[in-house]
Amino acid sequence: MLKEATKKLILAGIGMFSLTREKAEQIIKELVEKGQVDKDEAKGLLDELITRGEKERTALRQFIRKEFEKTQSELGLVSKKELEALKTKIDNLEARLNSPS
Repeated sequence: MLKEATKKLILAGIGMFSLTREKAEQIIKELVEKGQVDKDEAKGLLDELITRGEKERTALRQFIRKEFEKTQSELGLVSKKELEALKTKIDNLEARLNSPS
């Protein structure tokens, strides 16, 4: 059975942010070949690696999005949505000014 400490080291060493299914399968296959993981454990470990990788990527995306929004707010930058709304208002005002009354 794979010891918990070994498992943690494997997970930490792989770099969960960039772990692809193919890479995870390759790592698990190598561990099985070296006798470090039982074949029965391999599937569960692979599923865990994939799940953790997805969770880490999601958490990283959320963190980056929050930091970007925070920086955007601090710098007083407008979003694309806000810019589009302003363009629409300007177009509407121009149309009203140019229309015969």
